[in-house]
Amino acid sequence: MEIIKKVLLKLLFPHVAVVAALVPVAAALLIYAFAAPNANEVLVYASYVVSAYALTVVCTKAPAIFKFLKNLKSENKFISRYYSDGQLRIKLSLYMSVAINLLYALLQLGMGIYYRSVWFYALFGYYALLGLMRFFLLKETVQKELGKNIFRELLHYRFCGILLLLMNITLGVIVSYIVFQNRGFEHHYIITIAMAAYTFISVAIAIRNVVKYRCFNSPVMSAAKAISLAAALVSVLSLETAMLSAFGTDTDEKFRRIITAATGLAVCAAVLSMAVYMIIFSTKKLNLIKKGN
Repeated sequence: MEIIKKVLLKLLFPHVAVVAALVPVAAALLIYAFAAPNANEVLVYASYVVSAYALTVVCTKAPAIFKFLKNLKSENKFISRYYSDGQLRIKLSLYMSVAINLLYALLQLGMGIYYRSVWFYALFGYYALLGLMRFFLLKETVQKELGKNIFRELLHYRFCGILLLLMNITLGVIVSYIVFQNRGFEHHYIITIAMAAYTFISVAIAIRNVVKYRCFNSPVMSAAKAISLAAALVSVLSLETAMLSAFGTDTDEKFRRIITAATGLAVCAAVLSMAVYMIIFSTKKLNLIKKGN
């Protein structure tokens, strides 16, 4: 009985190195199971077992991992500075957002060239402009301290709002084209997985920016939040069109049109509301500052 107990404890609470090695192996097996056209059945079932076991040990190791990260936060001077310096966190977050945005825009451009699709070219333009705005804001945070020159930051805030408005008009035209022409976009499952990964990352970044940086009274930071949210919303729309095309059938055309129209309308309305608010709010604040001077 003691031997069985020890074996179970070893299985449920393995060494951290085992957990670290197990997670990428499980991820690779799952990608193979879902993406390979003629996947071996034994490996497919093995991937399910390994991924379930990996999830279990990650959950059992979660308290120890959190404790390790907490100790690391207090003992490592670089990590400690990251958590104590709000300006540094904002800059690193913008660097990461710009890099991810650029890579995803290039992916959309590649799909546009390969599939000769106006939709992917439009998404490339959309994400390229979002990346340009993020780079524009990043340059501002590197050169200036946030919250010091509110007038200058409000000008940038309004400029981002105007760009979002123009981009949203283009997005609305493309969504209308998809719905009324009943166009679907078929591509490889790996591309769909990559789009899903970007969607989850962009949504996580948007939520983090809204929750984590709400204490910063800076128009530049508010513009960064709006851009993150716009990127997340459009990525949800693009992922939806990809999923409907990849996993739907010819009999689902009516459903695809309805759901694409509903989601597209919701996304365009949300981005339009943000853009209009940014323009009106910044213009009022700028006029008040001018009158004060």
